[in-house]
Amino acid sequence: MMEQSWLNLKNEVVVITGALGGMGKKIAQEFAEQGAQLALVDLHEENLANYAVQLADQFGVKVNSYVCNSTIEAQVDALAEKVKQDFGRIDVLVNTAAILKFSLLEDLPFEEWKQVIDVNLNGYFLVSQRIGRVMIEQKSGRMVHVSTIASISPETYSGAYSPSKAGVNMMSKQMAAEWGQYGLRSNCVLPCFVKTPLSASFYADPEVEEGRKRLTANKRIGDVQDIANAVLYLASKRSDYTNGHELRVEGGFGIMMGDQVPKPGGRKQYAINSRPENQK
Repeated sequence: MMEQSWLNLKNEVVVITGALGGMGKKIAQEFAEQGAQLALVDLHEENLANYAVQLADQFGVKVNSYVCNSTIEAQVDALAEKVKQDFGRIDVLVNTAAILKFSLLEDLPFEEWKQVIDVNLNGYFLVSQRIGRVMIEQKSGRMVHVSTIASISPETYSGAYSPSKAGVNMMSKQMAAEWGQYGLRSNCVLPCFVKTPLSASFYADPEVEEGRKRLTANKRIGDVQDIANAVLYLASKRSDYTNGHELRVEGGFGIMMGDQVPKPGGRKQYAINSRPENQK
């Protein structure tokens, strides 16, 4: 948990999509700990209502639940109107809803391609546009979209996942470029090698986890707390001069390409053996 006084998120009104997902639940909990007021959005009415009550009771904050399919315009219109009516304003939007379906591109059914694009990109756009209109009217607002490192380096055999998330990154930039003049900010968080419900199966094999650790500078796999920390920072006014940006949460994976290139005896040992004092 971060210091409440540093982030200054108390009483901020925060809308979170995909609020029942592994990332969404953790992000919602962290905002609640900061004293924010929450509008939780997901598809499963009973579970969503129960989680809202749990957070409200635990942290003493206002938490409302809203059932909404983010790909249906009428439902998103109703969501934006109802949240504004219930809270009076909207300070922060966090988009986390996403799906991932593995496939070789040559075998990918077009319907599956469209489904992933619809949820991962179209849904983000609809919610952001409708909530954005509220923020433009009030001349302030912050948006944080959970994307992925796979948006800039293809996740092979993941069907439409990488293209859909690449679209999210550019959408966020365009929103920042067009809406910055109205006091809005839009940024992305790009996780990689983080244990979430979406990626849990990747780490069932210990050898896979160890292999992935070796690809990071930190030599560890991240968790949803790492993502939540980045989201809360970008959602706070502490990041007020950061707009249209992508914050990587990947343990230094992006800088380790050179470290993966083999050398005789291993890169570290090769350097040690090359020292004059170690020459025979």
